[in-house]
Amino acid sequence: MTSDAAYREAFVWVWLPGATTPVVAGRLDAIGGQLIFTYGRSYLARPEAIPLYEPELPLRPGPLPLLNGLAMPSAIRDGAPDAWGRRVIINRKLGAAGKAVDPATFDELTFLLESGSDRIGALDFQASPTLYVPRESGGATLDELLSAAESVENGVPLSPELDLALLHGSSIGGARPKALIDDGDTKYIAKFSSQNDLYAVVKAEFVAMRLAAKCGLDVAPVMLRRTAGKDVLLIERFDRTRVAAGWRRHILISALTLLELDEMNARYASYEDFATIVRHRFVQPKQTLRELFARLVFNILCGNTDDHARNHAAFWTGRDLELTPAYDICPQARAGGEAGQAMLIRGTSNLSRLDICLAAAPGFLLGADDAQAIAAAQIRTIRNHWDETCDEAGLTPVDRALMWRRQFLNPFAFEGSPELQRLLDAGA
Repeated sequence: MTSDAAYREAFVWVWLPGATTPVVAGRLDAIGGQLIFTYGRSYLARPEAIPLYEPELPLRPGPLPLLNGLAMPSAIRDGAPDAWGRRVIINRKLGAAGKAVDPATFDELTFLLESGSDRIGALDFQASPTLYVPRESGGATLDELLSAAESVENGVPLSPELDLALLHGSSIGGARPKALIDDGDTKYIAKFSSQNDLYAVVKAEFVAMRLAAKCGLDVAPVMLRRTAGKDVLLIERFDRTRVAAGWRRHILISALTLLELDEMNARYASYEDFATIVRHRFVQPKQTLRELFARLVFNILCGNTDDHARNHAAFWTGRDLELTPAYDICPQARAGGEAGQAMLIRGTSNLSRLDICLAAAPGFLLGADDAQAIAAAQIRTIRNHWDETCDEAGLTPVDRALMWRRQFLNPFAFEGSPELQRLLDAGA
């Protein structure tokens, strides 16, 4: 369904805190190239109703104006599929012809209403305000899901069963092939290797996530599996909690939404601005700021330059914000030295250097000694646990050599930080 025959409205359903079933919250209307949200009267009458996010979507009647420059509420865009999910939907609707289709030719309501219902966070989108019909997954093995992901990459139509199974994961963010897996009391995101990978991307993310945990960061648990001769990374979902009555869903708000930006302006996203929001609006701000600073340092040390503002998120209770566990810590391909983070670090600089992090430390309520100690501890941990973590991942000597001092502990990170450089050299 392309823009000349697009959906005109969608109803937003939400799992309220503690609930295992959704209620309709309101309606999205396509008006003049924008999506305008209005809370339903029945929702506003609920004593337990919460704003889907404040200050963007305050709990009041009538169409809610968009923030400057936005085409739809950013808190609702957080529940929409990104690049991979959009490819799955286009493949599903157009088959082989979809490989050459620009996703921009599909309207946003199509992607909301055609993607899977078990999306990240606690929202879903339906054609009805009264009848909730989840778009569930079909049963499929990891082997079958991996094969289906490869077919989508090649623009090959899927069987109805695999089409339904892969649709389940179409609402997940990000660009890499992935699917959703249910395993009893735990749900996972499965990330597959891609035919375009130039190195062991899946294993590299596993190594980075495991080392981040060893550095004391709050990180989503990960596991590696091997299927059909390829690697699959399983990331435990932290937006779901299993209870006797079913699954509770937790509302997530991306840092891009917190910063009141959209994808077109994501380059202006800043760790300094994010830290300011944490200071004023998050529970346990001092502890959260230390965690956020440590994540920034680790991203630089492991070569994760894809730390854009959708790769940071907070739980939203209707009143409070709390940082979620870290996710998508994935070292990026890197041929040489100079690199930049996806978010600004201090002022207009995004250079992937520790000295810039240390200069930004006061904005995280950290003194110079504390900030230096965080970086030093991470350097020691990465260096001391590198071999055992690579062994755990089954990383080949070639891939280890490719990543060591390129993605992980790249010399550029230490320019302007002679004390940290000496610490690294002392352990070489």
